[in-house]
Amino acid sequence: MRYLLMIAGEEPTEEQKIAGCGGWTDDLLARGILVGGGGLHPPATATTVRVRGGDVLLTDGPFTESKEQIGGFVMIDCADLDEAVDIASRHPAAAYGTIEVRPMLG
Repeated sequence: MRYLLMIAGEEPTEEQKIAGCGGWTDDLLARGILVGGGGLHPPATATTVRVRGGDVLLTDGPFTESKEQIGGFVMIDCADLDEAVDIASRHPAAAYGTIEVRPMLG
């Protein structure tokens, strides 16, 4: 089953940026679990799109105000939720941010 791991937290420190994911990504690649993923530019670079009454409304930046931001995502293919949670708990960002684990449709 495929799961999306949404990695969120406050702006990472320079030390956390340099450390990156360590061997976490390499391990998932070697095990054939990693489907894809990547980091994101800061929320200030975002464009939020909404359609209301047929009009396309654009907002610069994120739609909601929050100290935490989604900084990246990872798509994995694993046996079940227990394995997905175990994988998420081993991500380095779990120690200073949050990782939302969501099953994917289809």
